[in-house]
Amino acid sequence: MGRTVWFPGHMAKGRRELEEIVPLVDLVIEVRDARAPISTTAPFAEDLTGKRMRWIVLSRKDLADPKCTDLWLEHFKRLGLPAVALNLHGNIASLRASLLRHKPSFRELRLVIIGIPNVGKSTLLNALVRKKKAEVGLLPGVTRRVSWHRSEGLLVLDSPGILDPSSDPFTHQLLAWLGCSRADVIGGHEVLALSLLRFLKEKNLIGAIRKKWGVDVANGEREVLEAVGRRLGCLGPGGEVDLERAGMSLLKAFSSGDLGRFTLEMPEESKDEVSGRRR
Repeated sequence: MGRTVWFPGHMAKGRRELEEIVPLVDLVIEVRDARAPISTTAPFAEDLTGKRMRWIVLSRKDLADPKCTDLWLEHFKRLGLPAVALNLHGNIASLRASLLRHKPSFRELRLVIIGIPNVGKSTLLNALVRKKKAEVGLLPGVTRRVSWHRSEGLLVLDSPGILDPSSDPFTHQLLAWLGCSRADVIGGHEVLALSLLRFLKEKNLIGAIRKKWGVDVANGEREVLEAVGRRLGCLGPGGEVDLERAGMSLLKAFSSGDLGRFTLEMPEESKDEVSGRRR
């Protein structure tokens, strides 16, 4: 299969800056989406971490299957990787307290937050430093600078989201379903929605579409998308269904959790990771 390449200049620059700054920190927090902990792995995480501690934060646990999330936490524990699952808009006091237990006595704990675009890095930073407002955008890749933030024993380094410059097509599709990659790079909302419907059928999860919109899901993906579009009033000239608009609505419902709580990847699909510290 071919490879999908999307590695904007600010991502390349961000990686170079991280390579220079990470040696200054005590701990690396890698944020992954709890619904797809494999595909949302930060590229180059092992290289960037070096000998420093690496903690995994599974974001958006409220959108993932809780039983699957527990399996993932057990998986990381077996690998020696400290991990926690969070709703980043909830209370993260326990994570903050755990981090502060590693604070040196003579200065703040220095840590960096890494991850792919739109996985929750800036939201986590805001919660850790207790900021009411920061640059948190809806488009993947909004954090285009590297900056430090200080708050009560913590010195936190934010970073731009970095995508794998040569990820496989399915991974890029999955990331776009979750809102971590741009639809226009993959082929548009219609193409992505059709691939999502195909995936849901293969995983026997298509019932969520029927439950949400009351449409017949026994038909082909295009017919299902057309039915959803008609139900939502996504019509163009002559009453034809605007499949791009229908696809956008379906993808938004999926990524926001409006269709239910899904986990798309399981630990047994994961390649072995080394450990929280490089050996």
